[in-house]
Formats: sequence, C-alpha cells, structure tokens
Amino acid sequence: MRHEQIEKSLNLMVVLIVVAISIGGLVEIIPLMFSSDATEPAENIEPYSALRLAGRDVYVREGCYNCHSQMIRPFRSETERYGPFTTAGETVYDRPFQFGSKRTGPDLARVGGRYSDEWQRLHLTDPRALVPESNMPGYPWLLENTVDPELITAKLKALRLLGDPYTDEQIAGAAAAVDGRSEMDALVAYLQELGTNRRDRR
Repeated sequence: MRHEQIEKSLNLMVVLIVVAISIGGLVEIIPLMFSSDATEPAENIEPYSALRLAGRDVYVREGCYNCHSQMIRPFRSETERYGPFTTAGETVYDRPFQFGSKRTGPDLARVGGRYSDEWQRLHLTDPRALVPESNMPGYPWLLENTVDPELITAKLKALRLLGDPYTDEQIAGAAAAVDGRSEMDALVAYLQELGTNRRDRR
C-alpha cells in the first residue's frame, strides 16, 4: 500500500528521489573532502606561476577542455599511450579542474615538453600546417592579445585567500612576470609544464 501511495504522489516521489540522491552524493563527496590524497598536493606539485596561470585562464576561456581532457584513467591502454594515470593530488590547485570526458583531440595531461615552444605556437596558430587531418581551429589572435598584469596579480591574491601558498614575493613579482607577454606565450607556458612533474614515474 505504501509503495502505491508513493507512486501515485508526484510530490512525494520527487522529495524521496532528491533525498536518495543527496544521501548518495554526500556519501561519495564528504570522505574526499577530508582525504589528504584529494586535498594535499602530490609530490612536485606547486601552484601555477603567474605566466602559467594566465595561460590556464586562456585555455579555459577558449574552451580547450571541450575537446581535450586532462585525465588519464587507470587503464593499460591509456597509461601506455599517455603516461601515469592522473591522481587527485595533481589537481589541488586547479579551479576548476580540467578532467573532461571528451577527446576529440588527445589528452593533454602529460603533453608538457613533448613538442618545442615553436611547434606549439605554430600548431595553435594554424593546426593543419602541422597536422593536415586536424579539425582543431586556429587561435591566431592569441599572438596579438597581451596578458593583463593587474588582473594576474589580483588572481594570485584571490587564490592565496583560497589556500594556494603564494608568497608575498610571488605576488609582488607577478605583474613583471607577465608584462608585455602575449596570451600565446602564456598558453604555451601552461601547456609545456603539463604533466612534467610525473614524467619520471612512467
């Protein structure tokens, strides 16, 4: 009888579904919030430098995560192709993280240092000049746009409030580190460091 009452009452059914999903979500999320594996940086993981932070912002703004994931799953087919699987401790300074689930292009979690800076610039400007079958769009305007030094300084200050261990010296030097640099410079700097901290574990 109770089962029939639940099925016939839309409001009650909705409330019970929300309660069930909430309990299931909390059971999965709360333990992670207190797990050092998820809240403490992994070995060799440091906050982004000012230039790399600017590059990461460009990466997010241009929607690169729509086609490129940054999460290597713990499967042999992935670790043999890309390198060690991704751990939570690698992403503690990512807000938001760039895991993704779409791979129109390859995963970029370990792309750092695989190509030269010049290759990256050319590929970002005109992908088909290097990879004829690529369907990636070009981003030539990144060569013309410059990084805003004041904005990056403000971001470092905000991230320190959120717990990122930026020093006073790093914040004071952020504007000079990005002054006159193009968004292309910043994006290449970001890409060239991805995964280099785990390269020795392959």
